[in-house]
Amino acid sequence: MSEKLKDKIWTGVLYAISAFVVILLIALIGYILVTGGDFFKPSFLFGNPKAGEAGGGIGPQLFNSFYMLIVSLIISVPFGVGAGIYLAEYAKEGKMLNIIRLSIETMASLPSIVVGLFGLLVFVNMTKWGFTLLSGALAISVLNLPALTRVSENAIRAAAKPVKEASLGLGATQWQTIRKVILPSAIPQILTGIILAAGRIFGEAAALLYTAGMSAPILRFNNFSLIEKASPFSLMRPAETLSVYIWKLNAERMVPDASLIASRASAVLIVMVLIFNISARILGKKIYESYAGKK
Repeated sequence: MSEKLKDKIWTGVLYAISAFVVILLIALIGYILVTGGDFFKPSFLFGNPKAGEAGGGIGPQLFNSFYMLIVSLIISVPFGVGAGIYLAEYAKEGKMLNIIRLSIETMASLPSIVVGLFGLLVFVNMTKWGFTLLSGALAISVLNLPALTRVSENAIRAAAKPVKEASLGLGATQWQTIRKVILPSAIPQILTGIILAAGRIFGEAAALLYTAGMSAPILRFNNFSLIEKASPFSLMRPAETLSVYIWKLNAERMVPDASLIASRASAVLIVMVLIFNISARILGKKIYESYAGKK
């Protein structure tokens, strides 16, 4: 068999694998959307669940998911990107760096249920906060930090290679080079890491069961406070997210149409993840073009 024929065969195999992955994803998304039916109804998206009755909505859970996303990213993005900058630009090879990398790899391999139990012991019991949105956001941040750190480090290293020496040679300081040259070039890759983190926040259930709780009180938006439990914006109230609600519906069957509501909620979750991914990629491209001077 000639080398040219081998190359064609393996190229075909790789194309087939890629096509299979794409088809599998389309089939999965299509199945969820079809079984979800009319999930886009305003009464379902913004309505409140009805205890023991059919026809409830997912309004509180949907709001909690977005609010959890925002709070978790506010916590994890500065730490993750900052750790990536330190590892890529400031850290020196040695025992300390090896310990840091070992810690990151260990955290990345932790199961989410273990992080949830850690959050229960530390963020729920030791702090005396109880089941709160802040406890859930901190637990999710622990899960997301390793991946976000590695993505940021790799993006900064890749962006620094062609421009770092030129910037320093023109008289810029190291921090000026990082802030005005390297970070803008690394933004698309860093945004990819943030997208992955956001997807995990939307889909995570195990860690939130033990930290954010499984109750979603009716939200009344006439009260803005970050600490009063009656406020929908409070960080110190229980916050059942959409993924936790889907699990509870399938596990407890507390309403007659639990399967239908779970299917609709799953469709909403998929659509929201898709919208967030597409929007973030478009935004990242626009930001990169604005820094690169492209139109």
